[in-house]
Amino acid sequence: MMGITNLNNSHLDNAKLSSILNAITILEMELENFNFNLSPQDRKRYGSINEQNKLLVNKVYDYNKNQPNLSAPDMDWQEFENDYNSRRNLEGMISRLNALITKMVDAKTLHDYDNYQAALDDYGFTSYKAGGSAAGFQTKYAELKQFFARSGTAKKPDTDTPEL
Repeated sequence: MMGITNLNNSHLDNAKLSSILNAITILEMELENFNFNLSPQDRKRYGSINEQNKLLVNKVYDYNKNQPNLSAPDMDWQEFENDYNSRRNLEGMISRLNALITKMVDAKTLHDYDNYQAALDDYGFTSYKAGGSAAGFQTKYAELKQFFARSGTAKKPDTDTPEL
């Protein structure tokens, strides 16, 4: 029985691919000033602002905006607000980019599945033709069959989608 194939018929033509890659390059250039390469230890040390701590930051920000007379006078409140706004803006952009990444991964998964199913169909055809001694198919079959594990008994090729 033939599996479901062509789950994703949307393809990137050269113009669209070029446009997307240019947009990514522009994004990379625009974010150049925000490129920091933290070590795992640094991420652990500086990444301690969990949800509870974000609530604290938000509450301090609100107090500073609404009742500045209650704020510590020796703090650089402009820098605090700049950090606050940058954090908020980056968080929103990260959320949007993560949504795009999820969509791209899903599209790629469907293309991977389609390719794998088509490869299985071609392997079955090659196996059939090699059994009939059609010219060239024995060599192709020998090269393709290495991708199908064999235990002591004959079995059909594993049709589970491999981890990609």
